[in-house]
Amino acid sequence: MIASLATAIVALPAAGAILCAFLKERARWAALACVALVFAATVWLVFLSFGISQKSFVGDLPWLRGMVSAPVFGVAIDPLALVMLLLVVPVGLLTVLYSTNYLTEGNREHPVGSRQYGRYYFWLLLFIASMVGVAVSPNFIELLFFWELTTVCSWALISFYQDERSLRAGFKAMVMTQIGGAFLLLATLILFAVTGSVEFSALAMLPDGLRNWAFVFILIAGWAKAAQFPMHTWLPDAMEAPTPVSAYLHAAAMVKAGVYLVARTVSSGWAVSPQVAALMGIMALVTMFVALSFYFVQDDLKRLLAYSTIANLGYVLLGVAIGASGAVLGYRGGVLHILCHGVSKATLFFCVGGIAYVTGTRSISALRGLARSMPLTATAFFVGLLSVAGVPPFGCFWSKFMILAGAMRLGGAWGPVILTLVLSETLISFGWMLYVAQKVFLGPFMAPVPVAGDPPWAFRVTLVALMIGCLTAPFVGLYLVQYMGA
Repeated sequence: MIASLATAIVALPAAGAILCAFLKERARWAALACVALVFAATVWLVFLSFGISQKSFVGDLPWLRGMVSAPVFGVAIDPLALVMLLLVVPVGLLTVLYSTNYLTEGNREHPVGSRQYGRYYFWLLLFIASMVGVAVSPNFIELLFFWELTTVCSWALISFYQDERSLRAGFKAMVMTQIGGAFLLLATLILFAVTGSVEFSALAMLPDGLRNWAFVFILIAGWAKAAQFPMHTWLPDAMEAPTPVSAYLHAAAMVKAGVYLVARTVSSGWAVSPQVAALMGIMALVTMFVALSFYFVQDDLKRLLAYSTIANLGYVLLGVAIGASGAVLGYRGGVLHILCHGVSKATLFFCVGGIAYVTGTRSISALRGLARSMPLTATAFFVGLLSVAGVPPFGCFWSKFMILAGAMRLGGAWGPVILTLVLSETLISFGWMLYVAQKVFLGPFMAPVPVAGDPPWAFRVTLVALMIGCLTAPFVGLYLVQYMGA
């Protein structure tokens, strides 16, 4: 039953994508119905498999029989996969719902006619299918297949408007993340050549030196996909995509695939060397502060949120590095941050999309006092901001608390150093984001056009659901992460 449900939630959005390509102008409601079915199946899957681990294989490559130690294609369900599914599918459903109102000719920033619906929903549903595939992949080969599919989908969606800037941004994202894909392929080839296996746990069978190099290659793949320094520059440029795509890309999709790969690899029953764990942690801290340095020169709300995403993905990798160094609480916090940050960041992006929809701009300097005419959007933005910053009782407080508590369990000076740096980044980031929020939403009204009120119903339903998620997501996630590293 569990294997059938897991297979269905990969196949359903893929089939829905093909249907949308044929329906064209009538695609949006078919897409919404399809993803609603996927959501229902995901909820049932989580209910059935809560707290257990199960791996099932559904197919093989005949020419590999006798060459690999296990079948190639299947599904793996465990608490880590469920955390990803609880982010990928619900946020995917809200992205499709939001898009039904966003991609219209009433959008002041980017009017879109119904002739574009088939192409848009084809790629968006295929994106959801590929992310579900990443979450449930039982080995490196299957994960690599869905990994590359996310790259293709993101390229198509970032380039959706097909003007010069969006095409350039899509190309840049494709090239830079493809570099990461090449390193993941190299690590998989090394693993297969030496061990005859493509299982995540087969890394334990490699000689120590070669295992370190293979994991560094996996780290590079994760850094490229998650837009970590020095391969971070593609993500701010990817803000040329439609805002629902930006929200999904940042909250639940491609960048989360990068940190998920690293978390999945570390949790596979083999020991990470102290030197490689230290490299992972140091690069995470460097990325956080590099991203923070770009906050202060941004005038585009979406680009500001993009740099915030880069920094927060650094938190995830920092937590994983702490876990790899022996403090499992840090690993649990890092994985929980995948879920909590995803819900919180989706809230912020959908707020910015609503602002651009009614005003035609995302420029911080062109907007003032929007809270009077857009009270729901303003409330949701402040909720998302408080959540990302880690203000209790909102989501990221719990994940950041666990990361820092894990750091304090490390020996030597690492704990106090990490604590000092992370708290400094958090306070500076929160202060600047709060300053920007006050400029945009408080004070006398200023916008390029009059604003009558909050955007249409789909926007409002999405924001209310995500505000609830900012409070409730960590409690679902906490029950799952307690099973990790036990």
